[in-house]
Amino acid sequence: MKPLVSVAPRLARRMEMMQPSAVREILKVAERPDVLSFAGGLPAPELFPVEEIAAAHAEVLRSEGAYALQYSTTEGYGPLRDWISAHLTRQGIATKTNQVLITSGSQQGIDLVARIFVDPGDVVLVENPTYLAALQAFAAYEAKLVPVPSDDDGMQVEHLEELILTHRPKLIYLVTNFQNPKGTSLSMSRRRMLAHLADKHGVAVLEDDPYGELIFRGEPLPAVAALGSSNVLRISTFSKTLAPGLRIGWLSGDEALVRKVTIVKQAADLHTATLAQRATATLLRDFDLDAHMARLRSVYGQRAATMISALRTYMPAGTSWVDPSGGMFVWMQLPHGLDAEALFHQALAKQVAFVPGSAFFVDDIRRDFVRLNFSNRPPELIKEGMKRLGEVVHAAVLSPPPPMPRRAETIPPLR
Repeated sequence: MKPLVSVAPRLARRMEMMQPSAVREILKVAERPDVLSFAGGLPAPELFPVEEIAAAHAEVLRSEGAYALQYSTTEGYGPLRDWISAHLTRQGIATKTNQVLITSGSQQGIDLVARIFVDPGDVVLVENPTYLAALQAFAAYEAKLVPVPSDDDGMQVEHLEELILTHRPKLIYLVTNFQNPKGTSLSMSRRRMLAHLADKHGVAVLEDDPYGELIFRGEPLPAVAALGSSNVLRISTFSKTLAPGLRIGWLSGDEALVRKVTIVKQAADLHTATLAQRATATLLRDFDLDAHMARLRSVYGQRAATMISALRTYMPAGTSWVDPSGGMFVWMQLPHGLDAEALFHQALAKQVAFVPGSAFFVDDIRRDFVRLNFSNRPPELIKEGMKRLGEVVHAAVLSPPPPMPRRAETIPPLR
């Protein structure tokens, strides 16, 4: 008999639209131990409360191990939901426990919200540029992404009404505080306008706020979810404040909408990890979170200031950047004519790495931006990294490399 020729299985149509994350592909090469990487959106591991997290897990396993290792409810562990609802209420977002759903990081919240709103071809309005993994999540449900321009005050909400009337979107997505990748925040007037338009036109808003508590300069602004609209769903996470490995995030909002999200989560994973939920609740009960957050804000503020100072010292004329007042990122614009994707490989040769900004754009793609993470490196390494990067940019100004022919998603693996 002739050997059987294997026929490839047929994939879902949506896979034709989905691309690997440019950031994840870059991290495969940028996180080598010999490279000073400012590419990943990583919190500082030395600030993780490792001993306290270990003690919380040990206590849970000792005192309630059988429950902690058992299946649980989709909504999440009650005491943890109680803590989150009280925490949100203190922030001005009046929230009851039944308005909180525990998720496996806030990324799952984006995916679940997309499931309940987006049919193939439905429009989602997003900032341009915006969080790359959100674009991937919406693409998985075959959404049509329509960009909304942004500036130093966040999404230009004044364009929203025209876009809503033209495109009839199902959902508006934005990161309101210290946005990824730009580090900018939505202004107060725009927050009010967004809440008003959500109610006026019956459009859901997904307010993504993983960075809001990492403010190190100025006063926090109220969440869009605190401004009275029942059409705002909000997601956040302990990944940036405790540790990403816990994979504990949450979604909050109108009880009926949260119930819809809970139903689709049942089909996705049954529930978020029981042990991690109970250990997090125990940690929050016994841990001085306020002192921990004060330390995070102080350290991240110092690191951001160090990066901005180093950029002023080492970057050539024509380079500009956003000076963030919180979060984890600096958004830098290269001198005229330079292509960040082309510079990436030259920077890696100098053992320094960043994320080219083109990956974060939906339309009107810009190739002259760079995202830099400051939270994951101490000041002395930030200075050294910006010195190396400055040398690369200076050299490119004198002799610009040819532009890359492809978008950042297709940056080839380096060997």
